[in-house]
Amino acid sequence: MTKQIVLVAAVLLVMGGFTQSAQDQPLYRLPIKTVQDLHDFFRWTAQKKPIISGHRGGMVKGFPENSIATFENTLLHTPAFYETDPRLTKDSVIVLMHDETLDRTTTGHGKVNDFTWAELKKLYLKDADGNVTDHRIPTLAEAIEWARDKTVLNLDKKDVPFPMIAAIIRKHKADAFVMLTVHTAEQARYYYDDNKDRMFSAFVKTPQAMAEYEKAGIPWSHMIAYIGPDIKPDNQEMYKLLHAKGVMCMISSAPTYDKLNNKSERLAAYQAIIKDGASVLESDLPIDVAEAFRLSDVVKK
Repeated sequence: MTKQIVLVAAVLLVMGGFTQSAQDQPLYRLPIKTVQDLHDFFRWTAQKKPIISGHRGGMVKGFPENSIATFENTLLHTPAFYETDPRLTKDSVIVLMHDETLDRTTTGHGKVNDFTWAELKKLYLKDADGNVTDHRIPTLAEAIEWARDKTVLNLDKKDVPFPMIAAIIRKHKADAFVMLTVHTAEQARYYYDDNKDRMFSAFVKTPQAMAEYEKAGIPWSHMIAYIGPDIKPDNQEMYKLLHAKGVMCMISSAPTYDKLNNKSERLAAYQAIIKDGASVLESDLPIDVAEAFRLSDVVKK
C-alpha cells in the first residue's frame, strides 16, 4: 500500500469502530457478528460517528444498483450498509430489483413477476446511465450470503409477502445482519412478533408516529428512524425526541441532495445533514458521502 492509501484507510477506520479484514483486503467490514452487535452498532450516543447507507448499493458508472458488484465496490471505499429491494419472480424466487418492471435497469422488458428466475438470470443489468454491464440480477439469498460478516442489508418493502421475508431471514440465520424497512408500527409488530431480535429502519417522521411505535411495543433499541429526505426545522424536534430514546435518525438524500449537479454542493449538503443532527445518511452516492465526511469537521472532532 502507498502512504496515501494507508492514510485514507486509517481515517475511515476512525469513523466509529469500523474494522477491515486483514485476510480479505480491501473491503471494509462492519463490526457486527451477533444480534446484540447489530443493536449496539445502530444505538445513538452523542459520541457516535455518522453511518453511511448505500441506497440500492450506490450509483456509480459501470456498477448497477441492487447488485453484489455495486455492494462490493462501495465497500472498497467506505464502510456502509445497504438499502435494497426484494421482489418476487413468477415462480416465487426473491430477487433484488427496485422497479416493478425490468426496462430501466436490465436488458429485459416487462414486469418482474411475469418471468421465472431461470428467465431473469439470463438478463444483464444496466448502470444508472443506462449502460449495459456484465452483471446479473442477484437473488436475495445470494445477497444475504454475500453480506454475511461484511455488512448489513436493509430490505425495503416491495411486493414480497411478509411471511416470505421472515422465512428467508430465518432460513439463512441472518437476523444479525438484515434489517427491515417498515412504514408503520403495525408492519414492525408483525416482524417483531415473528422474532424479537428483528432490527428495523422505521418511518418515524412525527411525534404521532413515535407514539404508535411506543404503543405497539417495538423496542427503541431495535430501530433507526427515517425522518425524511431533507433538512427542515421540524427535524429538530424529532432529533431531540428520538435521541432521548437512543435512536439514530436517518436522512435519505437520494431524492434531494444527490440530485445536485455540482459535486462540491453535494458534499456540502451531506456535511450539513450531519451537522443538523442526523446520524445515518442514505445516499445513491455513498462514496461521495464518505469523502464529505472525511473533509468535514463532524468526523474530526
